[in-house]
Amino acid sequence: MTAPHTSHAPRPLAGIRVLDLTNVLAGPFCCHQLAHLGADVIKVEVPKTGDLARQLGADAALNRELMGISFLAQNPGKRSITLNLKHARGKEVFRRLVHTSAVVVENFRPGVMDRLGLGFETLCTDNPRLVYCAISGFGQDGPLKDLPAYDQIIQGMSGVMSITGSPESAPLRVGYPIADTIGGITAALAIAAALVDRERTEGCFIDVSMLEATLATMGWVVSNFLVAGKEPAPIGNDNFTASPSGTFRTGDGLINIAANKQEQFEAVCGVVGRADLIADPRFADREARLKHRFELKALLEQALATDSTTAWWPRLIDAGVPAGPVYSVRQALAHPQIVDRGMIARFADVPGVGRDIRVVRTGIKLNGAAPEVTTPPPLLGEHTDALLAELGYDGDDIESLREEGAT
Repeated sequence: MTAPHTSHAPRPLAGIRVLDLTNVLAGPFCCHQLAHLGADVIKVEVPKTGDLARQLGADAALNRELMGISFLAQNPGKRSITLNLKHARGKEVFRRLVHTSAVVVENFRPGVMDRLGLGFETLCTDNPRLVYCAISGFGQDGPLKDLPAYDQIIQGMSGVMSITGSPESAPLRVGYPIADTIGGITAALAIAAALVDRERTEGCFIDVSMLEATLATMGWVVSNFLVAGKEPAPIGNDNFTASPSGTFRTGDGLINIAANKQEQFEAVCGVVGRADLIADPRFADREARLKHRFELKALLEQALATDSTTAWWPRLIDAGVPAGPVYSVRQALAHPQIVDRGMIARFADVPGVGRDIRVVRTGIKLNGAAPEVTTPPPLLGEHTDALLAELGYDGDDIESLREEGAT
């Protein structure tokens, strides 16, 4: 079925204002998704320093300008206001913003917003149908709730590291902040669900635990333990459900092959010229192949060594076997599949950066069009005066707020 096409970027969350109080990755990534879907995301930042991600990234000069690459990656399309939430007038401005907003997202430790006098129950007096999302490492209750948590901490405590790598190299950290990212996208899903709940007549408090969200994505591994009692173990680049399924060495590099069905195994044998393996009792069925995985892999790699990854890939695909090369990040970003689908956005001559930047979009298409944002990541406090004016503050008010240290 061909998807319908639209001539403009879809904006299903248009008209929804989101207050983004978050820092670094999980929360900003959540609000990054919402901004691309059309929400008016206002980033509420600490005066003078802002989101810590403004000081993080591979370009030290941008870090000094508070436009670090880590910030640039997750904050296009947002507006930035600086507010001192410890200052009485800063709290007043924030509560006015809440009155005009549908969603508040924060990733402080549990209890911080309550101690500021800006917790969920208080804010619901300003906005009775407020969707309030709190993202934390371990959730709002339980024995670990007050502990700090970063991505690597969650990777270690969730069991992710214990099953990443080979038996010789594990435990290993996944090569990007996967737990932060999962926490953020889980929060975005929960917020979207709360927004479309037409039966809801009161506020909604969303409690996202990065630890639990990460465990939820480990369904097969966790269920093998919970249901079958099978202890998860690291197996490197092999697929624990089937063989031959994993990464194989060719004449010039690596290729991933996913021959998960009997007919796919037989097709692989035919493609590499080892049809004799089909009748070998060691490889006769799925369970036998799993038992003799390493023997089968060695035999297939002997055959694959006679040609290149580029040559083997189309032959396997033509035979009905899922396969693909192992790319670097550079190669993946340059591939026509990514380029042609518009996954990479470009912003020209970004203020505070002094040059064009490229960032990834969401990986979603709605009716054939990719959601997008049209403005680059904001300078710290770039929209403070404009937003204060929207809230009804005049020039003298704005100046006094600044002089008092409230903004």
